[in-house]
Amino acid sequence: MPLQSRIYPLKFKPRYVEKIWGGRKLETILGKSLPFGKQIGESWEIFDFPPRVVDQSPDWVSVEITNGPLAGRTLHEAVGELGPDLYGPVSLLAPHGQFPILIKFLDAREDLSVQVHPDLTYANANPGAHLKTEAWYVLQSDPGSRLLKGVKNDVDRASFERAIHTGDVENLINAIPVSHGDCFYLPSGTVHALGAGILVAEVQTPSDTTFRVFDFNRIEPATGKPRQLHVQQALACIDFSPQAPEPPAVEGPTTLVNSPFFHLHRAQLKPSETGHLRPEKPAILIATEGTFTVHANEVAVPAKAGEVILIPAAAPKPHVTAGGDPATYLEVELP
Repeated sequence: MPLQSRIYPLKFKPRYVEKIWGGRKLETILGKSLPFGKQIGESWEIFDFPPRVVDQSPDWVSVEITNGPLAGRTLHEAVGELGPDLYGPVSLLAPHGQFPILIKFLDAREDLSVQVHPDLTYANANPGAHLKTEAWYVLQSDPGSRLLKGVKNDVDRASFERAIHTGDVENLINAIPVSHGDCFYLPSGTVHALGAGILVAEVQTPSDTTFRVFDFNRIEPATGKPRQLHVQQALACIDFSPQAPEPPAVEGPTTLVNSPFFHLHRAQLKPSETGHLRPEKPAILIATEGTFTVHANEVAVPAKAGEVILIPAAAPKPHVTAGGDPATYLEVELP
């Protein structure tokens, strides 16, 4: 197969993950075909994990491409076949050559656990722990929904540890009301919980090291017992420094997140308007509203809300054209 014919916008087959806190909004709002009768909390849209990271699989767990000449191959196979024509100047994660981002949609029918992810210092000192930094973009929220993010400014480790034992953890964390289009950056070390009634797109470093510190006294139906907590690990990771206030929401084209691991931009197009993408770097587009068509290398790939598209770095003249209604998408830029 000629290399040039494999340089085109890629679509993928999601991986659905059942969660105790999950619901059905991925189906009712984003139009995904979920397995019958299951509470699906996560839809993994772009992922690439080496052996024994996900479910102890002995093989790579990597998202499958569903369109064009590469259909049936995984993202990891495409990374190997296309090389820098796919990922450009972006560094893969050593030592495995792992694609360096994970894209999900999350549906929180119930509150997620109060949790924290380790920073690089903790990860380097504790084998098996991996840095995790993430961002949430709110696609839909029920009236009165809120999330938890960061300890309040008068809280230290000792008072937080006491609250764990008395069940008062939630009162020591900032509760933030949410609405459609809000974006929240969650660097490693930020204690947080996605609140009930919220549907988000999540962009994160590819790690699932999560330390639960409080789970709202929830019982796991399969075991009849509370889910495992990781109190000492969490206390070692939580950032207790004063938190900056949340910036006000900004409408229109804008950069939402600048981090060492990814940049997140939002673009809004009028009907039939065209938006141009950054050349010579891979572009990941998360469709959030309306419909649009992604063009590159004389290939046109349609997209609708709830779909994610990866445009290889070598794809010439990448651009996006909205359909007959306004369209909004997030662009994930890898540094």
